[in-house]
Formats: sequence, C-alpha cells, structure tokens
Amino acid sequence: MRSRTVQRTGAFGPLLHRQAFRRVRWPDIYRCSVYSLIGNFVEKVRDIVGLYLSPPTNALVLCVDEKSQCQALERTQPMLPMGLGYLEGVTHDYVRHGTTTLFAALNTATGEVIAQCKPRHRHQEFLAFLRHVDQAVPAGLDVHLIVDNYATHKHPKVRAWLARHTRYHMHFTPTYSSWLNQVERWFGLITQQAIRRGSFKNVRQLIASIERYIEQYNQHGRPFVWTATADSILQKVARLCKVISGTEH
Repeated sequence: MRSRTVQRTGAFGPLLHRQAFRRVRWPDIYRCSVYSLIGNFVEKVRDIVGLYLSPPTNALVLCVDEKSQCQALERTQPMLPMGLGYLEGVTHDYVRHGTTTLFAALNTATGEVIAQCKPRHRHQEFLAFLRHVDQAVPAGLDVHLIVDNYATHKHPKVRAWLARHTRYHMHFTPTYSSWLNQVERWFGLITQQAIRRGSFKNVRQLIASIERYIEQYNQHGRPFVWTATADSILQKVARLCKVISGTEH
C-alpha cells in the first residue's frame, strides 16, 4: 500500500518523477559504472527520505537490518583505562570464542531499538525477529520497514508472512546504498561502544554486553535527526558520478 508520505514526496508520481530527471542530469548518472546497475534509484531515494522527513500518521517507521559476525573476542591482556595524555589501551592479541548475529529495528521517531541476537542470519531467524517486532509494536499501527536488498529479506516465506500481516510495508534501499538506512549508524555506535571495547570469554558474555547496551541506550538514546532532502542527495550523487566518469568541467 502506498503511504501518504510516498505520495507527497512523489516517489510514484510520474510528473514529479520527470521533473526530478530534468533537475538532475541523469545521463551523467547512468554513465557512472556503479549506478548504471541500479534500477529505480530515484524512486527509492524519494520513498525512503520521504518516510524520514514526512512520516505517515498512525504508523511506525523502523529501520531494520542485521549485523552478522559479531565476534566474542577475549583479549590476552587486560584493557588499560584512559588517562591524561593517552587513550584507552587494547591489545591486538585475542582469542576467538564464536560469533552472534544482531538483528535490530530502529524507531526513527523515538530512537528506541528493538533487537535480538541469533546464532545465524537466515530467513528463519529474520522471520523470528519479525514476530518479535510484531509483539513489541502496538496493534492498530501500520509498520514501514526500511531494509536492504539482502536475499533473506525477500525470501518467499518472508513475503508470505508479510502478506498475512498486512500492516507491514517493506521499503528497500537502492543497491549499494545502505547509508540510507539509519540503523547502520546505530550499528556503528554499538560496535564502537560495546562490542569492540569488550573482552568476552564466550558468546553468552558478548550477548549479555549487547543487551545491557541496548537497555541503557533505550533509556537515554534519542532519534537521529535526518536533514538531507531527496533532491540534495540526488544532486550530490550526480556530481559524484560526473567526477567518476570524468565529465565534470
């Protein structure tokens, strides 16, 4: 179902779509070797940015992804605390004790994160996480999920689940454009502040550290403020592709 946001931003409006192509010199885009492979790039950018800047009423916008291969690393030496004139010290030597996959859904309105750790990242685990999200989201609200193009998110069983749960609407980021998904920024935070800084003797300790971080983050965290318009993003991409293709003057 097309949201009001999508309609307002013109993601599916042929007139605005043609105007976007006039404003941005798209022949330059398609001469770029990377973006020539991307279908519906303009529509997807406008769709997702529209959800950020003009979220629909009576709905949640959740940025969803999984961070695989979170390693439980045990440092061979104790960490040295940060002091005056020197940074926190972490040895480069470690012992691996397994991995976990962190599934996360970031609420763009509140900054709250719904998350679970799973041993793998197949469609089975993604479906289990969707059920977990469904239990956490109040009934009666539509849910717009922003996800990347990973095959797990498009598995037939995932599509069947979404067809049965009609309040869910999937929005896929363009290929090579995971930077449009706000949860990637949150993954950067938890990696820097919890996963890489710890020393874990097993995966259970790593998961416990992740869960503590999420609990504290949800108590004090705030939403990321998205300010870039779709037009500004598309214009920057056009300039970048000019540089790459050597057509910039």
